[in-house]
Amino acid sequence: MPAFHPFLALALLAGAAPLAASEETRPAAAPAGDADTRYCMRVEPATGTRVERVVCWTRARWASQGVDVDADWAEEGVRVEE
Repeated sequence: MPAFHPFLALALLAGAAPLAASEETRPAAAPAGDADTRYCMRVEPATGTRVERVVCWTRARWASQGVDVDADWAEEGVRVEE
């Protein structure tokens, strides 16, 4: 069974490569949009859970919550809904 471990390690590394590539290609600022464009970003999960939560709001709504979409997009941005 020791011969199986290197194969498993190689499979895990190969599976992680596409994730790393997608993180590198993410734009630094949020894409441009109109007033109705919704920007979906990760927010902190509720206390007691580890389930990721994604919220989709317009730029104006994010700004009313004290969030700068352009500044936080590179780390928390998920998608844009037009």
